[in-house]
Amino acid sequence: MCPNSPASVNTIEKINLKKIALVWVAVFLLIGLPSRSQSGPQDTLPTIELRVGGKKITAEVADEEQERASGLMFRETLGENSGMLFVMPQPGPAGFWMKNTQVPLTIAYLDARGVIMELHDLVPHNETPVPSRFRNIAYALEMPQGWFLKNNIWPGERLEGLPSMQTAKP
Repeated sequence: MCPNSPASVNTIEKINLKKIALVWVAVFLLIGLPSRSQSGPQDTLPTIELRVGGKKITAEVADEEQERASGLMFRETLGENSGMLFVMPQPGPAGFWMKNTQVPLTIAYLDARGVIMELHDLVPHNETPVPSRFRNIAYALEMPQGWFLKNNIWPGERLEGLPSMQTAKP
C-alpha cells in the first residue's frame, strides 16, 4: 500500500482525532473538577498592562492550573479596559466555557508570539466549550463582550507586554 493512500491517511486522521479527544477529556477534568467546590470569585490576581492597536489593557494573569480553572467565575463586573489573560502551560488546542460566569465576554485565542488567531463571543452560564480552531494557542484573553469590536481589534493583530509562557504552571 502506498503511504499516501486513502486508507493510511484515514488511519492517521483517526489517530489524530483520538489524541484530540483525549486532550478534551483532560481539559474537561482539569477545568471541571476544581470548579465544583468553588462558590465565589477567586481573589483578584496580579495584573499586567498589555497593549494592542493603541489601546491599553489591564489584565489579571491566570498562570496556574487552579487560577485558569476558576477564571472569571462568579464575578459580577469587569472594568471597561480590564480582562483576564490565561497563560497556557504549553501551546495547543484550547477551549473555554462560561460555567458560573455572569459577565458576557469575548475571548481572543493567541499564539506564542501574541498574535490574535481568533475571537469568540461567550454567553454567560453556557457550559458548552468554545474550542479554538487553531492548535497552537498559547494565551487566551477574556475581555468584556464587544471590546475587540468597539476598539477595532481583529485577528492578525499582536498583543504587546505578554508574560513568558515559561511562567505558566501546569
